[in-house]
Amino acid sequence: MDSQADRVWRLDLGANLIGSSAVRFRVWAPRVKTVSVQVLDQGRDPLPMERGERGYFDLAVEGVRAGDRYWYVLDGEKALPDPASWFQPDGVHKASAVVDPDAFAWTDRGWRGLAFKDLIIYELHTGTFTPTGTFEAIIPHLEYLKQNVGITAIELMPVAQFPGTRNWGYDGTYLYAPHSSYGGPQGLKALVNACHAAGLAVILDVVYNHLGPEGNYLAAFGPYFTDRYRTPWGDAINYDGADSDEVRHFIVSNALYWVTEYHIDALRLDAIHGIYDFSATHILQDLAATVHDQAARLGRQIFVTAESALNDARVITPLEQGGYGMDAQWNDDFHHALRTVLTKERAGYYQDYDGLKHLATALQDGFVYSGQYSRYHRRRHGNSSTSCAPSRFIVFSQNHDQIGNRAFGDRLSTQVPFEALKVAAAAVLLSPNIPLLFMGEESGETAPFLYFIDHGDPVLIEAVRRGRRAEFASFAWEGEIPDPQDPLTYERSRVNIDGPLDSRRAAILKWTRELIGLRKSIPSLGAGGAHPMYHVLDHEEENVLTEHRRGVQGPDALVVLSFNHAPVSVRLREPEGRWLLRLESTAQEFGGDGQQRLPQEMVIAPAGVTLSLQAYAVAVFLRNT
Repeated sequence: MDSQADRVWRLDLGANLIGSSAVRFRVWAPRVKTVSVQVLDQGRDPLPMERGERGYFDLAVEGVRAGDRYWYVLDGEKALPDPASWFQPDGVHKASAVVDPDAFAWTDRGWRGLAFKDLIIYELHTGTFTPTGTFEAIIPHLEYLKQNVGITAIELMPVAQFPGTRNWGYDGTYLYAPHSSYGGPQGLKALVNACHAAGLAVILDVVYNHLGPEGNYLAAFGPYFTDRYRTPWGDAINYDGADSDEVRHFIVSNALYWVTEYHIDALRLDAIHGIYDFSATHILQDLAATVHDQAARLGRQIFVTAESALNDARVITPLEQGGYGMDAQWNDDFHHALRTVLTKERAGYYQDYDGLKHLATALQDGFVYSGQYSRYHRRRHGNSSTSCAPSRFIVFSQNHDQIGNRAFGDRLSTQVPFEALKVAAAAVLLSPNIPLLFMGEESGETAPFLYFIDHGDPVLIEAVRRGRRAEFASFAWEGEIPDPQDPLTYERSRVNIDGPLDSRRAAILKWTRELIGLRKSIPSLGAGGAHPMYHVLDHEEENVLTEHRRGVQGPDALVVLSFNHAPVSVRLREPEGRWLLRLESTAQEFGGDGQQRLPQEMVIAPAGVTLSLQAYAVAVFLRNT
């Protein structure tokens, strides 16, 4: 349990306990003349709050305890939940609840976090990861994730209170309130505490580009939004207009809240290309610097990562070099290039990606599009990321977006041959980047991950349905799109972590575990710190890619990935030397036929050597010193 004396920061918004029987309420509401707080459990009339500078209202009230429900009453008429509510036990339209942040008995005082280069991320959706869909229901599976898979960090899709009980989380409207049906504040703290006890880091996906439409009452309080910019979700959050200082405070405080009150190890900022800020100090710079400063005060390693469609290296360029100072960003170019090699898709944004050479570029340089013309965007796109270390990029063959934003939520396991799944896993897990797996991917899960909602407004529900159909138009997918509002759509998206695995899924799990074990045990196969430490070659005619990974400690590695659907021979002329076979995907233990074994030792001389590969094969060689 944390004592108040131990605290290096405390949120100055919402309902803060003072001792055991009083609460200080504080809310920013410049758009109204009066604000009163009504504590429902006491049966009192609303109590007028004192107006301070810049539109803040606050009041200390005796006799209020943790668990008590309360409203803010605006101008004596409209009763609304607290914009900075710490808990919404009855949903987005009902009263907020007072929370005691010191009630949870933390046991992770010795936890200092993990080095970023050591992260192997497992993205999961709390609601569909287990049959009960709660934070605490995840805890019994942590040993499986660590021991049977080998991951080092879980990444939770957004958990801020959203409407209903079924949602991806990107429709959250109470950014400080862990979702009630997931287990609320106590449940999330229990999960984080258990992860740290198991040696696992916790990354939280947060949404600072928009708020969901249902239950979003912020505009009644103040100018949280602006119509000067438009986003796919409506008006943008007001980061640079009049009164934006307080909006920025609300968002930056939210980041501090998660890493401090909930001991979160890293934040993943959703779709920062939907954040508009033309002020001298961009909100992303402000947020990253503040979180990093807090990490130093807490004595922990805490990171800020981002999703960005901009291909702008400024996102991951250090502050002192004029960048935003993020620790890493998701690299969609890697995913798109990998998928086009595996599936030959060319619709939508896949039209920009052209075979193995683009996958090699993503591995070698980061961005594929670094200023050249994009057919999909119909303009030049991106800038160069060659100066960015590969550990600044998070890569994946699947994630919630790239599965769930397909019309039928279909996974790679239902689209490509069995052996090709192993090539995709090796491309990600043996990359010089930070790898990410999506829940169930480690064992070839076949259940779809669909888009689902639980809205209460029929007009909004129909708007979402129309929007999904329009979104898929450029991909020319055919068939009836599953109804996002239908509970069956949600149930179909559950993974089966507990169930028995057939022989092929068991082989994929063993393959995943073996790849992660190699990554952890052989330094040259870990995250790269500098480009001279690795070199990627694409043998385009044979559809084979090779990666030479140089080791500062331990042996060099040579990774051979064949994306060819048929057996193929490839002539290797570099790197010269003697190489010992360490791993091959076609072995029987990984579900292969085991009939054609690769040579246990391979010598690459100046004249080269011919390597014969089965269809969709992976081979890992280590230099024989």
